[in-house]
Amino acid sequence: MTAGEPLILYFRAECHLCDQVVEMLDRMAMPWRPVDIDIDAVLSERYGLHVPVLRHPDSGQELFYPFAEADVRRLLERAE
Repeated sequence: MTAGEPLILYFRAECHLCDQVVEMLDRMAMPWRPVDIDIDAVLSERYGLHVPVLRHPDSGQELFYPFAEADVRRLLERAE
């Protein structure tokens, strides 16, 4: 994954689990970008209450919470 292709974090506002994932990604120095599913009806329908979800931008592979740092690393390795 290059610096121009951050992981996508699907989240909802005021989601404490989402906050935990943000802290983990920042601790890992992992590039990511947030996407609030509540501002997009299609994403809201797709993910509903199943956030946070971390998506690899190239492969489309997703991690549904709960996941740990090791799972994020495996996501990156599988997508290479």
